[in-house]
Amino acid sequence: MFKWKPEFSVNVEEIDKQHKRLFELGGRIYDIASLKDSFDHYDEIMEVLDELRSYTDYHFKYEEKLMTRYNFEGYEEHSFEHLFFMKKLDRIEKKDIDSAQNETALDLVKFVANWIEDHILKSDMKYKDFFNSKGIR
Repeated sequence: MFKWKPEFSVNVEEIDKQHKRLFELGGRIYDIASLKDSFDHYDEIMEVLDELRSYTDYHFKYEEKLMTRYNFEGYEEHSFEHLFFMKKLDRIEKKDIDSAQNETALDLVKFVANWIEDHILKSDMKYKDFFNSKGIR
């Protein structure tokens, strides 16, 4: 489900590297959600959720810094999508994760998978040619 493919590349080495890290985090969430045992996975869920929050914040700031530096026309819409992602993580964190571990992990899997498909394959591709034309690779 979280396998990097060439069509995800925005042809900017650093952003592709960051996107690959997000795929890894999605894979970790998927692994937790796939466990069919009766063990408590609260700490694992919280660890990956914290890491996802921290890393996406770093990644979004990186992208937005490039966008503002080069006056990318789609900056406002793009940054709004980033804000939506962070707000969704806030809502997930405010749920009673401990009593709904499997549900939370599945929600995270779906959310991150949809984000990759909708955001990286659509929104991020809008800046691919723009950044490349500015010599950013």
